[in-house]
Amino acid sequence: MANVLIIDDNDTMREGVAAVVRRMGHKVCAVASGPEAIAAFGRQPADFVVTDLKLGGMDGLEVVRRIRELDPDCPTMIMTAYGTVEAAVEAMKLGAMDFLTKPFAPEVVRLKVERALELRAARRLNERLSAENEHLRGEGDGRYREMVGSTDAIRRVQEAITRVAKTDAAVAIYGESGTGKELVARAIHNLSRRAQGPFIKVNCGALAETLLESELFGHERGAFTGAVKRRLGRIELADGGTLFLDEIGEISPAMQVKLLRVLQEGTFERVGGEQTIKVDLRVLSATHRDLPKLISEGRFREDLFYRLQVVPLTVPPLRERRADIPELARHFIAKLAPRTNPQVHDISDEALALLMAYPFPGNVRELENAIEQSLVFADGATVTPAALPAQIRGPAPDSDGGNLTVPGGLSGAISLPEILDDLEKQLILKAYRQAKGVKTETARLLGIKPSALYYKLEKYGIQ
Repeated sequence: MANVLIIDDNDTMREGVAAVVRRMGHKVCAVASGPEAIAAFGRQPADFVVTDLKLGGMDGLEVVRRIRELDPDCPTMIMTAYGTVEAAVEAMKLGAMDFLTKPFAPEVVRLKVERALELRAARRLNERLSAENEHLRGEGDGRYREMVGSTDAIRRVQEAITRVAKTDAAVAIYGESGTGKELVARAIHNLSRRAQGPFIKVNCGALAETLLESELFGHERGAFTGAVKRRLGRIELADGGTLFLDEIGEISPAMQVKLLRVLQEGTFERVGGEQTIKVDLRVLSATHRDLPKLISEGRFREDLFYRLQVVPLTVPPLRERRADIPELARHFIAKLAPRTNPQVHDISDEALALLMAYPFPGNVRELENAIEQSLVFADGATVTPAALPAQIRGPAPDSDGGNLTVPGGLSGAISLPEILDDLEKQLILKAYRQAKGVKTETARLLGIKPSALYYKLEKYGIQ
């Protein structure tokens, strides 16, 4: 529902336009004079202003001028029975987006109101996305500020982002759920020549095919039941910027064909429309699926695959960059504590040791959720083991000694590396027992390569 302000000193005309707009489902404020309109706009800013040109006292041009001073982005339209070219030119110079000559049909009013509100919505979306991108844009060397870590694994990703961002090449981002694929996509956008344009995301796996088509391509009024007005799709909104297609491996064969045309020709039609629309955008995609396997199964088009994957980029799981966990944990505390538990400023070595020993199947997203939960239950200025989620603390130790435990005491005489080595050894022994001595199965349970397991068995003297 939008707020529409209507100004006309003719009661019949004013109420007639107001009735049309109300039937569209919008809220209307209808007044008879310019001063009333400015006062009403001050109390409740409008999303669209429709004013008569000839008003007693303050005329329509002055109303447009005053509205523009209050809100430069508010679309305005002049209507008049004195439709001269000079008046139209003057209105446009002042910033009016449209000019309507009386008499006019109700359908014309509906179309112009729809167009104006679409423009308003698109401007607001772009403003929000631009503000969000500006907030998330990196500093210093331009890297994305939330891409935290200093291990070789994450540095390789950062270097690849810096290189590929300079081009307009399509990038396919691979990685397990929760590794930060959207973070990588935003970093590429923020470092590209399109950084001032919109960054538009679509989760292809979250929508049914018919809804996804409308979400991507938009639709015309009356295209299907419930399409009461024209809607711009995400592809159109991404014009001049970047379109990020998350979970691309989930789209249907029919949608793959339509998307391929956008990538090849840069054109499309809205659902129910005949006008061909041309766009200039960069497409980034992400998936946790094995696309070559889907191609071999006939579930993903090979030509679309090569259009999407000009450059492949893989985001490593957290278990392959465990050394980043302390830095990530402190980053999330700084990020989340102000709104969750402002008294918390750090995390104890004992809690870090538990985090380092946990496999994190949900990757960085799971770590962030764990820190947020810990902040809720933390007492004092530091996150301790007691505040961590139960699955990270592990079950309480019992008499058979089969459970993972933290070395007792944890006094200042024991260093963090010693704690971590002890926990890692316990974790390997526990997995080894669970795998009944089968080394390949032990490695799988631990989420490491067999060669890495052999090294650790030798390191800890485990026979």
